[in-house]
Amino acid sequence: MKMNSLIIVFLFTLLQWSVQSAASAPCPGYTASNIQTHSTGLTADLTLAGPRCDRYGHDITNLTLQVRFDSRSRLNVHIFDSCRRQYQIPPSILPLDQGAGVTKAASKLQLSYFHDAQHGFGFRVSRGKDTIFDTSGHPLIFEDQYIEVTSCLPHDANIYGIGETPDWFRRDTTNTTKTLWNRDAPDPFRENVYGSHSVYMELRNGKFHGAYLHNSHGMDIVLANNTIQYRVLGGTADFYFFSGPTALDVIDQYTELVGRPNRIPYWALGFQNCRYGYKSVYEVNDVIANYSKARIPLEVAWTDIDYMDRTRDFTFDPVNFPLSEMQKQLKYLHAHNQKMVLMTDPAIQHNSSYGPYARGHEKDAFIKNSNGTTYFGQVWPGYTAFPDWFAPSTDKWWGGELQRYFDALPIDGMWLDMNEASSFCTGSCGSGKPESDVPPYPWTLDPPPPNRALDKRNRLLNPPYAIHNPQSELSEKTIETTAMHANGLADYYVHNLTALTSARSCSLGRLLQGSGAMANHWTGDNESTFKDLHVSIASMLDFGIFGIPMVGADICGFNGNTTEELCARWIEVGAFYPFSRDHNAKDMVPQELYRWPSVAEASRRALQVRYALLPYYYTSYQMAVEHGWPVARPLVFQFPETPAVLGNDWQFMIGDAILISPVLSKGARSVSAFFPSGFWYDWYDLSAVYGWDTEVTLGAPLEHVNVHQRGGSIVVGQEPGLTTYESRRNPFFARIALDSSGCAEGRLYLDDGETFSSPHRWIRLSFSSGALSVVQESGSYTVGPVLATIVLLGARVSGVQGVQAGVRYRTLGSSTIIKNLHIDLNSNTQVTFISP
Repeated sequence: MKMNSLIIVFLFTLLQWSVQSAASAPCPGYTASNIQTHSTGLTADLTLAGPRCDRYGHDITNLTLQVRFDSRSRLNVHIFDSCRRQYQIPPSILPLDQGAGVTKAASKLQLSYFHDAQHGFGFRVSRGKDTIFDTSGHPLIFEDQYIEVTSCLPHDANIYGIGETPDWFRRDTTNTTKTLWNRDAPDPFRENVYGSHSVYMELRNGKFHGAYLHNSHGMDIVLANNTIQYRVLGGTADFYFFSGPTALDVIDQYTELVGRPNRIPYWALGFQNCRYGYKSVYEVNDVIANYSKARIPLEVAWTDIDYMDRTRDFTFDPVNFPLSEMQKQLKYLHAHNQKMVLMTDPAIQHNSSYGPYARGHEKDAFIKNSNGTTYFGQVWPGYTAFPDWFAPSTDKWWGGELQRYFDALPIDGMWLDMNEASSFCTGSCGSGKPESDVPPYPWTLDPPPPNRALDKRNRLLNPPYAIHNPQSELSEKTIETTAMHANGLADYYVHNLTALTSARSCSLGRLLQGSGAMANHWTGDNESTFKDLHVSIASMLDFGIFGIPMVGADICGFNGNTTEELCARWIEVGAFYPFSRDHNAKDMVPQELYRWPSVAEASRRALQVRYALLPYYYTSYQMAVEHGWPVARPLVFQFPETPAVLGNDWQFMIGDAILISPVLSKGARSVSAFFPSGFWYDWYDLSAVYGWDTEVTLGAPLEHVNVHQRGGSIVVGQEPGLTTYESRRNPFFARIALDSSGCAEGRLYLDDGETFSSPHRWIRLSFSSGALSVVQESGSYTVGPVLATIVLLGARVSGVQGVQAGVRYRTLGSSTIIKNLHIDLNSNTQVTFISP
């Protein structure tokens, strides 16, 4: 049983792949005419250049080309039906930043167009001497239900992104199909799952660039034969290109377009626990207490649909999870500075005596069949209606239900699940059924209910081009593609927007946009295997590209029984996910982190590092809010000119300073870690490794994960507690990791961590010539705890000038630990270190 969420919002959406050759009948392409240039771009008419191809639909004869230099680093190339009969995502659903517009001369990206007799009109996008998108040799195909755009790629290109799909981070460009069709599927390798993200980035000649197709239709994006080919089931060819040249630049440029990541409360960075299958509120109470007894941090207690009355939204099981006991649990959690998150599925039981359905029906807030009746699928509570997020009354109705819910139990975070949307049957299987007809769960019904027969003549149910969705048809286990929304559109056109629009409605009217701007994410129903542990790193890195940096996988795995060794190794990775949560499935072995002594010890050790790094995580996340930058990053983002890291997804960095080198294979007690050139300092014993762009074998006992700090960085943290509240009140430390020149720098961001309108403070720290400078950059937030400890990595000192008396020193190898400092972080300070 998979899940999504919000406020926080832990949203969830995913996808698939495999390669299919398009039909080989020649298509004429288009001829450009009436080309008109203007100050920030050009327009042109495109006319079909020969006999109709009608490969997978009906060719559209007259198209319009619009080119706009949105900014110095972003170029928009939009090709659409001149009569505008094709669906485009409206700004009311996803407003895009238009940019002020610049001249061609001011743009870092240039566009050229051409025509050849065989393939017709084409275009190239260039950055300096590099052509980064080139349609030459491939005709544009533009039909009512099929668009094909192909660009040439270098041999063995370095492509990252396009998803969501469990896969290795660097995409295989020889034979890959990424299918974008949101699907509730338990993380099958290289198949489409919960969401759709049509953005990729490429590393070429040491520099990154990116491209995004703004289109909500189902599609295949095929990597093969030194090309990237888009095969789309309708809409328009609305491309945005990003000049980079760094990976962080591309993500900055992309999230500037679609929306920056949302802000998060500080507590969201704490460790969290859940499982599907808790039998009562009292069992959850025991889990909370057991984490405390084991001295393992627990920030948030999550509960799955188990708490609901007959799995109906906004209700509480009167026997096992009575509201009064849930209120007591929430009061207890808040008294101990902990939080509560509960599940919600956007599927409402067909029952007139059930308030949310009755009120939604009255407000005309549900998706309909083509004949105007309410569409009823089948989800956990039986036959269900689905909110129509395009209906003008839905937000107000849904907001009212949420308000009643929060008035009864003011939970701290909301968890959205099943919003692909997911249904256990195909078609409106509940239509005509009496409200009293409540089917059993499909996994207990043998044989399962039959699917309705597919009408192959209906081109919305059975489009001429079959994207590589593994289901028997597009409508299987989701809302039927012929179901109708209030805007007059069939679900065929907006299926991939369902998760986005549900998160948007749940954001309670906040003026946000883009998936990452409204919701955070976990990677779905993974398996308890070492392979899934490894793939979880790649998936986490994918979402950094997608603009959703608050992401993580189910620690120890969701489906299947974990083992003591696997769970220990998984928490050593999961402790460093931006979103860190243990979660597993009903009827599987319990896997709370205190269940095995070795897992408990591995958890304490790894989470102690995480909690010490909370200010660094929070600072990194603020950089995501301001620039879109991911918190968790692949080595290739930081070291793009190092060939050995191009496909490295078995290590990862937090920010630009912390390197995690985990064990990902059964039985291993060492790990081969790649160290790029420069100094790297062991987090625990402060020993230095000098990287020569080679791999180093590191010891890795079962309860240990290797963590290193990059030379040249300053990381500010706090002494760790068992909650973020406790940790935030402890003294600060600064780890100054010197590079080969004896220099280092870092930044620290602070605010109250609770509200989104509080004062803030940005601080810059730099070290050179034996002195540390603490400089106030901006803001007026008052920092309470002092900087009490400095760890100088890579240098021995015997004294400090510019601080009070009573300072204590300790040397460890080539490093020095200076304690008992009282440095005020609210003012500029300089501390000079005296060499022995």
